Amino acid sequence: MKKNIFHTIITHVFAWAFALIWILPFVGLFMTAIRPYDEIIYGWWKFDNFTLTLQNFVRAWNHPTAALSVGMRNSLLVAIPATIFPILIASTTAYGFSRFKFKIKNYLFITILILMTLPQQMIAVPIFRIMKEMHQLDRFLGIIIVHSAWAAPWIIFFMRNYFSTLPIEIEEAATVDGASDFVVFFKIVLPTCIPALISVAALQFSWVWSDFFIALILVFSPDKLLATQRIPLMRGVYFVDWGLLSASSILVMAVPIIVFALLQRYYIKGMVGWTLK
Repeated sequence: MKKNIFHTIITHVFAWAFALIWILPFVGLFMTAIRPYDEIIYGWWKFDNFTLTLQNFVRAWNHPTAALSVGMRNSLLVAIPATIFPILIASTTAYGFSRFKFKIKNYLFITILILMTLPQQMIAVPIFRIMKEMHQLDRFLGIIIVHSAWAAPWIIFFMRNYFSTLPIEIEEAATVDGASDFVVFFKIVLPTCIPALISVAALQFSWVWSDFFIALILVFSPDKLLATQRIPLMRGVYFVDWGLLSASSILVMAVPIIVFALLQRYYIKGMVGWTLK
């Protein structure tokens, strides 16, 4: 009994210590964002004076040259369609891989797995040249296309594995009754995959929203810059306002956190898998 209690205490102490170390950088970021510059200049952990203020958030939101209000609007215009389109296209493809048989099926699937391993930096120049030839540089459509294409392999892999866990009897019964493959997919299969679709949507939205590299390559007009691109522009040449940078970082990271918080229960169900009682 004493041994079990001791083991439980050690486990809790280790877990809380690890959590504290993990969250400490964010605490520093948050303290820097909600305090005036003169109070954190010698360290955010000094609390001789503590003045709570939201002025840094207001200045970041209405920044004269890199307003986050415009950047977050632009990011939403990119992130929402770049989440919806690849899910629709890749889910349909994944269903085909999980249900139909054709000669080059395994080779195609291996190719998709290989595409998942490519780093963005390796294909940055080809992406730039392709978008230039398509006249999609500095356009939201261009970056939506790139994000959708980049997401397709991992969504196909994820959804194909999920479809493989679904019982096929209901689909076969609908086919016998005269339903086409598209009717079976959109009216029978997809409604049962809501947790998986929401899991994919949460991940894809967060990755597109947090992207900086692809946006840096394809978008460069001041009025079209995304939220992540605007944060470095708030850094002065001779003076770095850490409170402003911290507040802008928190505003940008708040969006995917809110998305995960709202979709948490569906996300967990989608990651665990689908069961039939």
